[in-house]
Amino acid sequence: MRYIRTGSLKRLFSLKRHAFEEDLQDEKPPESLQKPTWKCYSYDEISSATNAFSADNMVGKGGFAEVYRGVLQNGQAIAVKRLTKAPNDERKEKEFLTEIGTLAHVSHPNVTPLLGCCIDNGLYLIFHFSSKGSVASLLHDEKLPALDWTTRYKIAIGTAKGIHYLHNNCPRRIIHRDIKSSNILLDEDFEPQISDFGLAKWLPSQWSHHSIAPIEGTFGHLAPEYFMHGVVDEKTDVFAFGVFLLELVSGKRPVDSSHQSLHSWAKPILSRGDLKEVIDPRLGDDYNIVHLSRLAFAASLCIRASPIWRPTITEVVEVISSEEEIDPEKWKIPEEEEDREEFWGFEDLECECEYECNTSSSSNSQHDDSISTGSSYNRRNKCY
Repeated sequence: MRYIRTGSLKRLFSLKRHAFEEDLQDEKPPESLQKPTWKCYSYDEISSATNAFSADNMVGKGGFAEVYRGVLQNGQAIAVKRLTKAPNDERKEKEFLTEIGTLAHVSHPNVTPLLGCCIDNGLYLIFHFSSKGSVASLLHDEKLPALDWTTRYKIAIGTAKGIHYLHNNCPRRIIHRDIKSSNILLDEDFEPQISDFGLAKWLPSQWSHHSIAPIEGTFGHLAPEYFMHGVVDEKTDVFAFGVFLLELVSGKRPVDSSHQSLHSWAKPILSRGDLKEVIDPRLGDDYNIVHLSRLAFAASLCIRASPIWRPTITEVVEVISSEEEIDPEKWKIPEEEEDREEFWGFEDLECECEYECNTSSSSNSQHDDSISTGSSYNRRNKCY
């Protein structure tokens, strides 16, 4: 994709919106592709809604973006994602177009809807405001009561369905690349919505995967094949979703204060079947053991080192939501492959990732829930 200057952005918005797809991907869009429903807002509209982007209305901040809550004149609550100035404006504009092109035709209850954008006095994306904030903010805010089990299970199911839509039912296959609790927002009914498509990639139907460099994402969620070789496909999101399930079940952060990843901590526990050791102690005995068993088993499948032996998101949805008894034999790894899984152990990956993170030029907020190796926007309490 070629870079587009700000002047070109203004001309671009006067053309038919399907021009975004022509820049994003050479593949011809399917005939069933829906027309985008978002609109272009004026700067005056969003400035008035956010009280001139008052600091009191800021709900999140990252390396290249700030998010503000606001209210339009019609009373609709919105979240405005403002792209901040960066050393490389071309890259910023590219990511802006990518996110719009990705979200323009996405429509699912478990994916945050794009209301529109603004290109006056900067670059802005406008979303519905998620009143309950992110899953990360509810799970890890010590001032709040523990998130109850029923809500956690609902979040797991809804998020899996959202990923399933992106992988299988969206007009084009979308790999999110940054599935994590701070990117899962909750509406007033605690229905989860996948947000932040800044790293998302279209995956053409004739392609099996993308090869991507540089590596961008969040430490603790990166699949081994992605971090080591830059290989991205649906199984990349499946791995990250497995980490997300572990976070929901345990209440632990994806990376602890000693930089140990949650999946490396949980993997031997899940192998032993010690479910009581992995459950969030704040829940006590107030959880459904059948649901816990399903989520824990699904997580153990998702975080397998080899993508070949991970399930698809369709299979994950079946495991966590079906009422039929799970057959562990169906998912058993051949004996010769088990040694390889144990060999990985993620320890080498974590050491290399820690080195990469420590030498990265990206700066992260002290409130980040994990260590980023790229420019992904990962503030815990964002609400869009």
